[in-house]
Amino acid sequence: MIKYNLKKRLNKTTRTFFHLLPIIIGMLLLTSLAVTLFPEQISAGLFGDNDVLNVFIGASLGGVAVGNPMASYLLGGELLNHGVSLLVVTAFMVSWVTVGIVQLPSEALILGMRFTLYRNVLCFCSALAVSFLTVYTLKFLG
Repeated sequence: MIKYNLKKRLNKTTRTFFHLLPIIIGMLLLTSLAVTLFPEQISAGLFGDNDVLNVFIGASLGGVAVGNPMASYLLGGELLNHGVSLLVVTAFMVSWVTVGIVQLPSEALILGMRFTLYRNVLCFCSALAVSFLTVYTLKFLG
């Protein structure tokens, strides 16, 4: 009986994996495309003088160009070297790691659309809040 249940569950898991494989591959391709396009646009003078608007733009771009945390540190350093403010870089990095617009279809398929939308909206708002809190805490502490 136990072998039958294990075999049945293993078959179901394998079928689910192969069913999701095209979505995962498409998500990876879209992510790599977004990652290669956005750094040039960000450093090309996309930001103006308004901090709130700049943070919103940075968080939006980070949410679309999803990546892993290690790459965000490298990209954040390059953005700072190109003159992008710490507020924008922080918002970009936090949303880069937590918000997943490119991954939305696959995440919705696996976890449900309602959960996916709530998670992404919450993470986006958190990225905005964290960026302001981080920079103003650093200014306060000296």
